[in-house]
Amino acid sequence: MAKVLFVALLVAVALPTRLSSPALALVLGAIFGLVLKHPFPTQSRKFSRLLLQAAVVGLGFAMDLRQVLRAGASGFLYTVVGIAFALGVGLAVGKLFSVEQRAAYLISVGTAICGGSAIAAVGPVMDATDEEMSVSIGTVFLLNAVGLIIFPIIGHAIGLNEPAFGLWAALAIHDTSSVVGAATQYGAIALAVATTVKLARALWIVPLTLATAAWRHKGASQRKIAWPWFILFFLIAAAIKTYLPAGQPVYPSLVWLAKIALTVTLFLIGTGISRASLQRVGVRPLAQGVLLWVAVALFSLFLIRTGWIPLHV
Repeated sequence: MAKVLFVALLVAVALPTRLSSPALALVLGAIFGLVLKHPFPTQSRKFSRLLLQAAVVGLGFAMDLRQVLRAGASGFLYTVVGIAFALGVGLAVGKLFSVEQRAAYLISVGTAICGGSAIAAVGPVMDATDEEMSVSIGTVFLLNAVGLIIFPIIGHAIGLNEPAFGLWAALAIHDTSSVVGAATQYGAIALAVATTVKLARALWIVPLTLATAAWRHKGASQRKIAWPWFILFFLIAAAIKTYLPAGQPVYPSLVWLAKIALTVTLFLIGTGISRASLQRVGVRPLAQGVLLWVAVALFSLFLIRTGWIPLHV
């Protein structure tokens, strides 16, 4: 029964129907995960990771590389300030709620940079246990799913334009998948800004992992860093779209496929939410994650609304 329903929903969100919106796909996946036992948990996790990266690369064919680079440059200082703020507040809140130090650091890293990818890269350097990794990723994952749904609603309610929303989503939503999903609902300019700033932010995985290794007095060269290669391919796709106009008839089809891939990815991510995963997270790490997330979202929004750094797109 669970296998049949899983496949049926997967096909439904992949086809051009009313069920194929990113937010609805995530909700359907979450309902499935909470009600039924996932029939393909391992395969789903692996496939969703690859499919997400392919979707991000495909979305590059919708963007002008010159616009991408301008957006990334405009958001650089926001990214630096945002990462420093998230790490500092996260560690302080973790101590306040008596969250185990390594788990608190990983939750802060996931919030500061790019969710589960950052945790997966930094965790081994921290010698984090399986339980600490599970709690950290679970906390970030749950909030990431919520962000995809509520951020576009909040953005419209407070009157954010597309560049401002794209920047806010990139700084305040944890994972690349939900950043792209939320920005896609908001508009093409929001998507361009959000994707560029988020991917630029993901590059900070490397220096942060090296810094963590040095702090832990372990050789960084002995650790494998999860380098986000798909960022390079995203930029290549944008360059192809910008400088090879002969391919214009093909690019819209590639973007359409990328959006389908993103929708399917979000459904698969949603199916990973279960009652067991909610119980594993626990109250204190979740409280740290929520409070840190709210602080980051409000701080980012304050900087954007007050115009501390103008965004030129």
